Amino acid sequence: MSPTKRKREQNTPEDNGSMCGSTGCSRRIKKAKHVRHRKQTLEARSCDSGVCDLYETPSPSPVSERCTPVYDAYDPCPKTSDRLGLQSFRDYGEECYMFKKSLEHQYMTADCMANQPQLKPESRCKLISWLIPVHKHFKLGFESLCLAVNILDRFLACTPVATDCFQLLGVTSLLIACKQVETQPPRLKQLLALCCDTFSREQLCNLECIILLKLRFQLAAPTINFFLQHFAFLQVANGVPSDADLSQASRTLAVAKGIAELSLADYAFNAHPPSLMAICCLALSERMLCSEKPTNVQISGYSESQLQECMDKVDLLISLNQVSLQRLLPNDLPEKTMDVDN
Repeated sequence: MSPTKRKREQNTPEDNGSMCGSTGCSRRIKKAKHVRHRKQTLEARSCDSGVCDLYETPSPSPVSERCTPVYDAYDPCPKTSDRLGLQSFRDYGEECYMFKKSLEHQYMTADCMANQPQLKPESRCKLISWLIPVHKHFKLGFESLCLAVNILDRFLACTPVATDCFQLLGVTSLLIACKQVETQPPRLKQLLALCCDTFSREQLCNLECIILLKLRFQLAAPTINFFLQHFAFLQVANGVPSDADLSQASRTLAVAKGIAELSLADYAFNAHPPSLMAICCLALSERMLCSEKPTNVQISGYSESQLQECMDKVDLLISLNQVSLQRLLPNDLPEKTMDVDN
């Protein structure tokens, strides 16, 4: 036996290997020097983008099992009752407002249905009226709905859409918006199930890519939700607000969001900038709640004629949709304090 083999056998413990074969061959099985871990299976969890959904993912869990957000979908801005958020608004709120306001007209789509030969404004109204309960079904924030409507309108303004693909465009716009805003966007399987599985995931992913290319990935549109929160913060930004002031601001904002949801489905309101719509919705919500400290609408920077024209349209919208508005409002708002007809 050579010295090399003798040295190798001396360094190998007797209990490290086992004899193989019935004849007792001398080959020994060595243990690995390092413990090998199993390669973990790649899972696509909450976010179902067009890429990660190509993997085999488990069936979507019911909505009730999803992580419930810390605030309800139509609950007012949670920062209204958060004094730390209020301090951040005092520091950076005005700069953010001026920046967003400078981008308004870049993302506006007043005549998005003009180049749609197969679609009518009534079709858009039906689709958005369907998306409103869908976004509440998934417990999504109001910002996701506003951004989805903006993506939908901007795509309609530049690309003709067939009637049988209109619903797919709606859910795809909602998915893109949720990826920008939500921590847990809806799953592709869940969205397709709401469409009665009329469309395939390949169709949804392809349309998602087309929308992003048509919009050149410009998705940071200023929404009415942002301006509603800004004007609501202005009401309590001065001094040290009491808990009653914060509660009143939250209730006013909740009603204003309900009014804004109604306006999203009406094609006529696309001609008004989101900041103008926000101040009008907030002023009318304060009137409905008989607020003791109404907002000064002049802080928006719009002329008296612009404000009056928009408020008249929103007031007419409220009077024609009182039943629908009550369904959009939080349940803890007592109806007896709301003067809708005033």
